[in-house]
Amino acid sequence: MTKPLQWLPSERPLAGRYAWPVRKLFADITPLRESPDYRRLWLGLALSSIGTQLTVVAVSLQVYSLTSSTFAVGLLGMFALVPLVLAGLYGGSVVDAHDRRTVALLSSAVLWLVTMGIAAQAWLGLGNVWVLYVLVALQSGAAGINQPARSAIIPRLVRPELLPAANALGMIVFGLGTTVGPLLAGVLVAGVGFGWTYTVDVLTFTASLWALFRLPPLPPEGDVRRAGLKSVLEGFTFLGTRPNIRMTFLVDLSAMIFAMPRALLPAVGAAWLGGGGATVGILLAALAAGSLLAALFSGPLGHVRRQGLAVVWSITLWGSSITALGLVILAGGRHTGSDVSPWIVAAVACLVVSGVADSVSGVFRSTILQSATPDHLRGRLQGIFIVVVAGGPRLGDLFAGGAGQLVGEAMAAVVGGLLCIGAVWLLARLQPRFLRYDSRNPEP
Repeated sequence: MTKPLQWLPSERPLAGRYAWPVRKLFADITPLRESPDYRRLWLGLALSSIGTQLTVVAVSLQVYSLTSSTFAVGLLGMFALVPLVLAGLYGGSVVDAHDRRTVALLSSAVLWLVTMGIAAQAWLGLGNVWVLYVLVALQSGAAGINQPARSAIIPRLVRPELLPAANALGMIVFGLGTTVGPLLAGVLVAGVGFGWTYTVDVLTFTASLWALFRLPPLPPEGDVRRAGLKSVLEGFTFLGTRPNIRMTFLVDLSAMIFAMPRALLPAVGAAWLGGGGATVGILLAALAAGSLLAALFSGPLGHVRRQGLAVVWSITLWGSSITALGLVILAGGRHTGSDVSPWIVAAVACLVVSGVADSVSGVFRSTILQSATPDHLRGRLQGIFIVVVAGGPRLGDLFAGGAGQLVGEAMAAVVGGLLCIGAVWLLARLQPRFLRYDSRNPEP
């Protein structure tokens, strides 16, 4: 009888020798396996995120089709930002004062009804841009309460050591939404019209409502305060005395204000790389693809203990990649022809890297905030986080647009990236404890 084949240690098949390390590169799905509640929440958010991004793009397209004005499209941002900031701050105090499942469920129901209203105006053919502005403002206000509630729920559903993995899985959802949603919006609006496009969002949002409905009661823990201005101010007071948590906001603002390239890309497509709107779409997709790639290969992030140091280096990489983008644009020179400059390949690579850096930074910043904040304050701190995340890129658009007018788009990217790097290391020097932050002993 033939003996079974035996391998010497040095002769074992490559798959057997390297399977374990390769698996560890991929996103850690332990939170999905261990927590059925988190798994349902994640799946519901994955579907609704695609629908939400689909509606964001479709509303912009509808406003432009009604007005033929880019200024009218730009006003959507203001109608969305102001309610988000106000509701995010106040909504955080609501989250800390009431059962988080109830707050998330009710705010999601409002979001669902508003989405139905957006679909209804399209089906009825109202053709009134002010109706869209009002609906977007209501939607943004409800999101300002819903997002802090969802974020504050996650630490109650998974073990503390799994928070980086859970946040990385959340970045996968964000990456899918920001890549698939806009692509679907263009196809659906062109193919079946605005009514059916918005209806898809209504249907996908149903999954999110179902996931929240299945959660157990999640009453607040610790020192519970009534929702209101005093409660909001307590959140800011806590933030003022907690340097590590405060640093997660300050370094992100440094990255977004100085080195957010979004406002530069239309001019880059029109005057530098060629290709116009198609080039802009490719560059934006590259940024989102980088975020998605980082989330998919986030397995090693769960083993990082010096999370503050990881945030600083991630933002340094973000600033460096935006600086490199500016240098690539300068090297290619102005290109106004109908064809696309070959330098677009290098520009895409820079933006993919920047997306990776932003995603890694986001995972660790969220983890530090959730781990180092007491449960009874998580809603208010998440509300401030939402304001920073929403407001930072808007201020970045303003900075980039002004710098682009003064020194040109390419130099604006170079200068902005360098300012980002300088600002984050200055902050690290002023607050060295952040560089020593250890996830095994989360100090606020």
